[in-house]
Amino acid sequence: MRKFFQEIKADLKFRSAGPGQKLSEPARVPKEKPKAEAAPKPRHGPTDEAQMAAAAALARMELKPKAKPPSSQGAIKNQVRKELMAEAAASVKGVSADQEDPAFSDKETAAEPSVSGVYFICPLTSTVVRKDEKEKHIREAIKSYFSVDPVAASIMEIHTLNKDREKVRVGVETMAKYLDNIYLHPEEEKYQKIKLQNKVFQERINCLEGIHRFFQSVGFETRTLPVPGQDTTEEYYVLKEEMLTKLEDLKDYKEQLLSCEPLRLQLDRQLCVFKPSPEAARFELPNDFYNLTAEEIKREQRLRTEAVEKASMLRTRAMREKEEQREMRKYNYTLLRVRLPDGYLLQGTFYAREPVSVLYNFVREALRDNWLPFELLGPGGLKLTDENLAFNECGLVSKRWHLAQESPGGNGALLVRVSCCS
Repeated sequence: MRKFFQEIKADLKFRSAGPGQKLSEPARVPKEKPKAEAAPKPRHGPTDEAQMAAAAALARMELKPKAKPPSSQGAIKNQVRKELMAEAAASVKGVSADQEDPAFSDKETAAEPSVSGVYFICPLTSTVVRKDEKEKHIREAIKSYFSVDPVAASIMEIHTLNKDREKVRVGVETMAKYLDNIYLHPEEEKYQKIKLQNKVFQERINCLEGIHRFFQSVGFETRTLPVPGQDTTEEYYVLKEEMLTKLEDLKDYKEQLLSCEPLRLQLDRQLCVFKPSPEAARFELPNDFYNLTAEEIKREQRLRTEAVEKASMLRTRAMREKEEQREMRKYNYTLLRVRLPDGYLLQGTFYAREPVSVLYNFVREALRDNWLPFELLGPGGLKLTDENLAFNECGLVSKRWHLAQESPGGNGALLVRVSCCS
């Protein structure tokens, strides 16, 4: 053990002896230690005259216009400008060449929106109008219908233009009571006059739009009559004498008034057929579907914050169902596409709350052999067997889906694919 430690000490002493040297080499000169650097001399600041001269020189330099050095950003802009001008010139030549070609089609070169908007069909005029023009057209259509049937037009006006359904119900029942009293008691003169300043008339009837045209169209006229026992006069609706011979007409008017429904424009399906091609698979919607205003961006941020908060809290089943119902009410319309076995696409616009049976009828009416049975399948082969479900209840609104449909049996099997985008 002692020998072992002696060997370790000898090895350490040998290593600390420095670099080796041959016996034949001359003696080495010891290296000199580096001298300490001389202390720097203190610098004296410029004199007052030198400072004033330097300030004047800087002022002259600032007055001169500075030449902008060529930057990489400027070079990039120039290069982009040249490329855009070259592309514009090439596109002009291409358009002129395509216009000479009779087979040129704008639809093949430009990606057009799949649908330009939501449209409705007026049942009175069969006119197709945009969504934002719907209310204006309804008023114009009812107004023009007065020349055809003034009674029906006035009843339609009352039920359609007044949005408060409870007020309409109360007012219509009161007016029907006036007509019913005349029909049941034609000999009673008091039922043939309606005081316009009457409290019931003012509260229930006068607040509705179109009631004055109704009374005039069914045979009433406005008269100013003296108040019994007073020196004042008041305005009344008085039934014309010839209407007492047309009591059955008054009965029909009453029934029409009670049974009428608001005039509703029908949603235009905008049935479109796309030929099988790679372009037909593209699904383009107008920019209005994507552009967000500042308010919508704030709303989206608020919804995300609420979603994070809800994820961290426990919710009951009733709370979840209530939120699902609110989500379903967010969408009013949906655009559906149906792919046929030969590659053709059917496209139509639907209400988000319409049942799946409407889609079945839409496909069936467009098929040449509409007697063939078929069924719609969802992702994973899930069948949409419940045709009473609404589109927003089975996920055909808020997402884009691809559904496959296959009918049983033989060579007449029909395969349909539905893609949906809200």
